[in-house]
Amino acid sequence: MRSSFIRPISCCAVSSCPSTSVKLQTPLFLRPSTFKTTLSDLKEWHLWAKSLASSVGSTFLDLDNGPDSDLLLRELNWLVEDALEQPKSLSHQTHNNYYDNATPVSIRTSLEELYMLWKQRVQERRPFQYVVGCEHWRDLVLSVQEGVLIPRPETELIVNLVEDAVKENEELREGLWADLGTGSGALAIGIARILATCGRVVATDLSPVAAAVASYNAQRYGLEEKVLVKQGSWFEPLRDDEGEFVGLVSNPPYIPSKDIGGLQAEVARHEPRLALDGGVSGMNDLIHLCDGTVSMLKPGGFFAFETNGEEQSKFLVHYIETKKQDSFSKVKMISDFAGIHRFITGFRGR
Repeated sequence: MRSSFIRPISCCAVSSCPSTSVKLQTPLFLRPSTFKTTLSDLKEWHLWAKSLASSVGSTFLDLDNGPDSDLLLRELNWLVEDALEQPKSLSHQTHNNYYDNATPVSIRTSLEELYMLWKQRVQERRPFQYVVGCEHWRDLVLSVQEGVLIPRPETELIVNLVEDAVKENEELREGLWADLGTGSGALAIGIARILATCGRVVATDLSPVAAAVASYNAQRYGLEEKVLVKQGSWFEPLRDDEGEFVGLVSNPPYIPSKDIGGLQAEVARHEPRLALDGGVSGMNDLIHLCDGTVSMLKPGGFFAFETNGEEQSKFLVHYIETKKQDSFSKVKMISDFAGIHRFITGFRGR
């Protein structure tokens, strides 16, 4: 079920997008059901799609930890839910022959595109989120498309960490925050929803596509007054407010360059390298963030950064404690859902 409070605005309604030249793609489930097909033709597509998914078996899983047939079949069900005005019409027909095969069915895209989309998913390993144009993250349904990193479940914990920080210090709830390298705007939106009326989030991203998508997502959740998206590299768009931020968060590129090619095909082939590649060691952007945070945060301000895991987290804590020891306090590592040290957090010294 989709979140009921989403405002289903059209892409062209996003007048404040940082780049008006970016073509935004409306998520499949938000498109009007303007296409028609027969139940017979839809069944034929569905049987073909199931057969294609089943033929994969564990091939992708064994190759690069990709999707197996069971996951692809679940995704096929989700595609049906997003594409059909009445998804149950297909399942009812499949189980009890209640509907006549000539029954017209309203769908949100053409049957030809459904064939194409599923071929892309299975044969080209295109991420499912790009196929349907959205990702479910926390209690949000966020628009995503090529050029925008798909938000991961572990990144949700950063919002929890921010929530814990503002509970301990209510002044953080009223201040100015930054989400650096915002991507889809997931963190900026998640944080904006827990801030008080006066709290604001500035979200930055070098990619014009990501900046436009983040603006779109913020508007869909009615947060255009609390989330300001700026296109630019890291701290550059924040210079006018240097030293005024009560919090900084980021899920930056942190994968070593040499490891990109060995990632799951959905990631290596399709997700933006700009959002993945952290340089030779994977640490380039993380170190840059640690260095820049000193001048951006107010005394007592909070930061939380995501890393590639144990090794990077330990390195950053050591880096901060040896080179920035007078600038930060209470620096620590936080584990993700799997128990891996994934995040570093801390406070600007007073």
